[in-house]
Amino acid sequence: GICDNLLTCVVRAWDNSRPLLFCPAMNTAMWHHPITAQQISRLTEFGYVEIPCIFKKLVCGDEGQYIAKQYIPIADVCVKEILRHTTILFGKEQNKPDNTVA
Repeated sequence: GICDNLLTCVVRAWDNSRPLLFCPAMNTAMWHHPITAQQISRLTEFGYVEIPCIFKKLVCGDEGQYIAKQYIPIADVCVKEILRHTTILFGKEQNKPDNTVA
């Protein structure tokens, strides 16, 4: 794959034993593009955890479930996943990521 920016370079070099969370947020046309579902599916196949978007009216006037949650709910999900994975630091078995975070 092409790694031509900071985000793609970091993700490409990511240690897959560590949690990686993503929250796709985009406009309606981008969300409904056929490749979007394929890309989200591929990320979850890698074990990355999707933080679902919320339904809201966009600045452009469209309404849909394509915008990121507010910062606090996103931070809560991140903390939950980090805590789930810290058990490895104490010699316990590492849990597999739960790709169905609400």
